[in-house]
This record gives sequence, structure tokens and C-alpha cells, in this order.
Amino acid sequence: MMKRDTVKSIVLAGMIALGFVVQTHKSHAADLETLTVAGGCFWCVESDFERVKGVKEAVSGFAGGAVPNPTYKQVTGGGTGHYEAVQITYDASVVDRRTLLDMFLRSVDPTDAGGQFCDRGDSYRTAIFVGSAADEKTAKAAITKAQNDLGQTIVTPILRASEFYPADAYHQDYYKSSKVIITRFGPKRKANAYKAYRAACGRDARVRELWGNAAPFAGS
Repeated sequence: MMKRDTVKSIVLAGMIALGFVVQTHKSHAADLETLTVAGGCFWCVESDFERVKGVKEAVSGFAGGAVPNPTYKQVTGGGTGHYEAVQITYDASVVDRRTLLDMFLRSVDPTDAGGQFCDRGDSYRTAIFVGSAADEKTAKAAITKAQNDLGQTIVTPILRASEFYPADAYHQDYYKSSKVIITRFGPKRKANAYKAYRAACGRDARVRELWGNAAPFAGS
């Protein structure tokens, strides 16, 4: 039989270890932050950023408008004020907001005020959403740097963060879904339909034209 002091020592050690695990979990959870951006087709923005180290999740949805719980048809039809947007959840101890914003601006055409690539209309415009003065300062610095690097005027606005509405399940992880859908070219897996759409829309070609080797995702 163990001596009472030995048992107490084991119990105490276990409690300390448990406390360390809980504290580590809390600290890690506290490092998770969100960034919401609009960059044209949200399938593409989601696909790009879910490959970034430190990004935990990217969710396709809508932001910036006044209509609650809008549908995809409503937003793309116009009149809601919403952008197709993506909410990026990331581990700030691995990748910071400024790095993500630098990547975002170099993954779109921030000189285009009428939409993105083949997708035209207000809902496809670019935007950066901010929730604090510090976030706004970071976004302004990223835009200034991108504008200086590009040598052209950047029209991507910085907007005050409002409610983010996730799109329905059909639009989430579109780029990697194996579900078969009917397209104008016949039945295709969603992942293959996405690749065909992205190529036909000219997204990567235009981004490479603008940013060259500074483009983080084009053609990768």
C-alpha cells in the first residue's frame, strides 16, 4: 500500500499537469482571431486561404449589407448591399493579420471597382472589413504598401465590420467537394467544376499579370 504522502504527491502532480493542459488550451484558443474580406467569388477566396499555414477555417458568406440572412440569389441579384465575403479564422501565434492582408491584396485585382475578373456587379467587389481602430490601421498600412508596390491606385475599401452571414452548405468547401453536379458541360464533380470556372474566369491570369511573382496563390 502506498504511503499517504506518496498518494498526495501523485494527486498534486496530476492536478498541476491538468491545470497546465487547461491553461495551454485557453491560451491557444485566445490566439484565434477572425478576418473578413471580400474578393469576388467566395469559393476562390476560401480555397486560397484554407491553404495558408495558421488558418484554421475559411467560411464563405455575405457581409456589408443591411438585409438579414440573405440568400445567394438575393445577394448576386443586387440590392442587398452585401458582398460575397469570406470569414477567415486563424491562429495569430502562427500567422498575423497583416500577413493575411498582404496576401489577400495580392490575390485579387484591387484596382477594379466593378467586380472581380469575369464576375461583375456590386456583390463581387473587393473589401476589407475591420472591427477596431487597430484593425483599420493595419488594413490601411497593407493597402498603402500594396499600392506602392503595384504603382496603381487601389480602390478596395475598408469597411466597418457588420454581421457576417455564412452561405448555405452548398457553397462551403466547393473547391474540394466530390459531389457530382450538373453543369452546362454535363455532370462534373464540384471540385472539377470549380477548377474549370476559375480558369475560365481568368482569375489567376489577371492576378499574375498584376502581381507577378508576388501573387501568393495564382497558378499554385
